Order: sequence, then C-alpha cells, then structure tokens
Amino acid sequence: MSGASPGAVLVLEDGRRFPGRAVGARGTTFGEVVFNTGLTGYQETLTDPSYCGQIVVMTAAHIGNYGLNGVDIESSRIQVAGFAARHFPDRFSNQRGLEAIGEGLRRGGVVGIDGLDARALVRHLRTRGVMRGAISTEAASEADAGALVEKVKEQPTMAGAALALTVGTTRRFVFPLPAGVERKARVAAVDYGIKTNILRMLAARGLEPEVFPATATAEELLAGGFDGYFLSNGPGDPDALPGCVATVKRLVESGRPVFGICLGQQLLGLAISGTTYKLKFGHRGANHPVKNLRTGHVAITSQNHGFAVAADSLPKNAEVTHVNLNDGTCEGFRLTDRPVFAVQYHPESAPGPHDSDTLFDEFVGLAAPRI
Repeated sequence: MSGASPGAVLVLEDGRRFPGRAVGARGTTFGEVVFNTGLTGYQETLTDPSYCGQIVVMTAAHIGNYGLNGVDIESSRIQVAGFAARHFPDRFSNQRGLEAIGEGLRRGGVVGIDGLDARALVRHLRTRGVMRGAISTEAASEADAGALVEKVKEQPTMAGAALALTVGTTRRFVFPLPAGVERKARVAAVDYGIKTNILRMLAARGLEPEVFPATATAEELLAGGFDGYFLSNGPGDPDALPGCVATVKRLVESGRPVFGICLGQQLLGLAISGTTYKLKFGHRGANHPVKNLRTGHVAITSQNHGFAVAADSLPKNAEVTHVNLNDGTCEGFRLTDRPVFAVQYHPESAPGPHDSDTLFDEFVGLAAPRI
C-alpha cells in the first residue's frame, strides 16, 4: 500500500470500527455493509444495480489485480455505496485494463477503503448479520468515529427500501439483437436494476428485449403483444414494491411465459401469495452451490441477494425447483399450471460460472412458439 494515502475508517451501527487506508473519493458514505465471496468479477460487482445502497466488502485478499476496463460493466456507472477489501493494488496487469480500482472509484465519486482487517469484519457480519455502516475519510479522531456511529444509526434500513424504483431506466427502449441473429420472439423486460449481460443473453438467443421501467403498468406491458415477460434483478426490499407485485400478478394471470431472476423471483413469489424474508447475511459471490431438484444436477452459481422467498409459503400450484445447498433456501420455483418460472441466483454468469445458461434456453422454448 502507498503510504501517501490518508487514513479512513469503516464503522458499523453496533460500534465496531475498522481503520484502514482511503481509496477512491474522499468524504463519507453510508449503506448496508455486506460481503461478497468472489475472487474475480469485481468490476461487474461495482456496476451491478442490485448493490445500490450497499457498502460491499470483498472477502478475497487482493482485489483489482487486472484493473478496470470498458467491457466488463453491468450498467452505466458504479452502483455500490462504498467498496472495501484487504488490499486494492495501486498497479494492475491486464491487456484490457484501463485504470486501477482507486482511479475508478475516485472518478465515480465512490468512497473506498483497504488495509482494514477484512477477515475480522466478515466474521463479525456472519455472526451478527449485515448491518448499516459507513466509510469515512473525515473521522480522524475517536470522537469523530463515535459521532459517525450515531449518524449511521440514523440511516434507513434495507428492509422497506424501494430502491428498485430508482436504479433502472426511465424510458422504454429496444435492446438490439447481435449481427446475424434472427429474431425468434419479442419479450418485455421489466427493469428493476437489470444487468446488461442479461439483455445480452436474451438477445443472443433471438429474444428481442424491449426494456420497460420498473413503474410500467400491466396495461402497458400487456398491450405490446409480447411473446413473454422477463422480470429482472434489482436492489432493496420486495415487500416495499406493492405496485410492482400487482403488475406481476397480472402478467402471471395473462397465461403468457414469465421468467424472473433474483428480485424477479421475489416479486413473482409475492404475486402468487407467497412471502419473502430478509436473510441474516445474504448470498453474494460466484461460488454458491444450487441443486436442481428436477434433474439432481448441482450448479455453482453467481448470487447477489439479501432477501428470499419462503418456500413453505408458496401455493399448491408452485413447485420448488432449486435449493441452496449451503442453507436450504429456495433458489427457484415454477408454476405447474402456467408457463412461469424463476430462479434466485444469476444464470447470466457475469461474474461467475456458466452452469445455468440453459435457463435462458428454457425461456426461448416457452416464448418462441408463440410467434
């Protein structure tokens, strides 16, 4: 680490403090402090809208070895509230790299910290659960840090946060198909914080996605004559989105194919009278084992969520199709009487493995015959 950088501190609402080195922008940032177990894919994490409002702590010791580039991005800007790791190198080595993490954070106005005891921090979050926190380059004294903890306690919690209404597009647009790919179907993709690679995966299979804001009404979506509907990932509490739930319910009742990922699964669960709940420390990273109960296949998956659908709350016409092998939580379900299915993890594999790409093919099989 460079000795020229000023100090910083990460504080939690329970009073724990983790001093380190300031990286990126200067100032103070607040958010829910969560941890991600990925060894790579940090640029996708930084730009994933599902991390809006969160300070992300990376468990891998060295984050930033291959720098930041102009390709591995999931939205138009850095979305995290803050970023932390044991070490962000000042130099990087990769033919595609354009800048170091510190430069990218500074350019994006995001406060970061390294040099802290990330292992102790993650162990604390696993034991106590994720909680509100702050990173500050302005809390130079013990008194400043103590005052910062009090400010953290004044911040809103993630429970009840309707962040999905603010991170996505505000206008409709069509995501183009790649050159040489023939259109097989038109689908409406509702953007609650959609990752760009999801749109790439749909388009690569000939599903031309027209992207709608999270506030789109059922009337708008159903009037478009689409062959299917996609419900995206996104940040915040699904219970804070009653309008979205009502819209999703109408889409399910239409009888047309519906595919949901992450927040999309949670909204589908609520739309069919299920319930959701907040996980103690969530699932974030690219190494989570999920079992497909229909085939017995175990996939290593990329995940990012702090809420989950309660499997025992789903109605009789809903079949749980996937479970998390770490904690048994519901990772996917389908309706037995309608072409509707969802998964809690991220089959678009950015960042992460490619084990679950076939879920997009399944959606093609449901939507394409409607032409």
